[in-house]
Amino acid sequence: MESFPVINMENLNGEKRAITMDKIKDACENWGFFELVNHGIPPEFMDTVERMTKGHYRKCMDQRFRELVASKGLENVQTEVHDLDWESTFHLKHLPLSNISQVHDLEDDYRKVMKEFAVKLEKLAEELMDLLCENLGLEKGYLKKAFHGSNGPNFGTKVSNYPPCPKPELIKGLRAHTDAGGVILLFQDDKVSGLQLLKDGQWVDVPPMRHSIVVNLGDQIEVITNGKYKSVLHRVVAQTDGNRMSIASFYNPGSDAVIYPAPALMESKGEEAGEAAYPKFVFEDYMKLYAALKFQAKEPRFQAMKATESSPNLEPIATA
Repeated sequence: MESFPVINMENLNGEKRAITMDKIKDACENWGFFELVNHGIPPEFMDTVERMTKGHYRKCMDQRFRELVASKGLENVQTEVHDLDWESTFHLKHLPLSNISQVHDLEDDYRKVMKEFAVKLEKLAEELMDLLCENLGLEKGYLKKAFHGSNGPNFGTKVSNYPPCPKPELIKGLRAHTDAGGVILLFQDDKVSGLQLLKDGQWVDVPPMRHSIVVNLGDQIEVITNGKYKSVLHRVVAQTDGNRMSIASFYNPGSDAVIYPAPALMESKGEEAGEAAYPKFVFEDYMKLYAALKFQAKEPRFQAMKATESSPNLEPIATA
């Protein structure tokens, strides 16, 4: 199998730009995932994020996780577990309103660092979205505008740890799913692996790389690109050794953003007349459906949204 796509963003400046844009295009079309290096977030800053995140887990979350495992008898399961994951998580919201000051147990220095990290990731997500627009032949800013709604995008971070698991063959770190939203940026552990994506019917490891950012595309990108780029099933396989850190940041549409295929990417007059393969919907409505069906196939979600849609004429998204 061909190797996992790694994009050196420094090569976007200069004579290797066209080749690098082609690499991004191929990754979006054929993988739904790629890994960024030289992305502009300083390595020493990422080291600080990692050190503080692992310190916070040890101090505030490890014991809670052990108690949860004991209360559910998970260390002694004999059959495969289908209704929970071997992970310890907390969530941070950044946009449209931050909740970082309200999240319990975070030390002030850690709050400050995670706020700064979010600003850097937001900038990187928007830069990536314009690169996608360029490859798709959409106007610069189209995806950002499509995500905007009335209050701007939703942007948040899921901070996860996947502790050593005694029965990884029976309990997944995180069950297989596609991501509901837009563009996902992951800072993952560079020593403990576990993240896999489904490609051509086979589970493929996403390689841990120091100071890289892993990018994957969510369901909303699939809809807006009319299926040219697809969200991809992925999962986390629990490990018997090592505690895997995962900091996944989700750049998603605003709650009231109306999502639908970009007219410029409709392939026929029939599609433009309302026979599109993908639905038109309000993002918040999709998320309500996703909450109940996250670990099921995405296609029935799209079909359910299509069944409920009303289809007035699709107005082009203004990008001025």
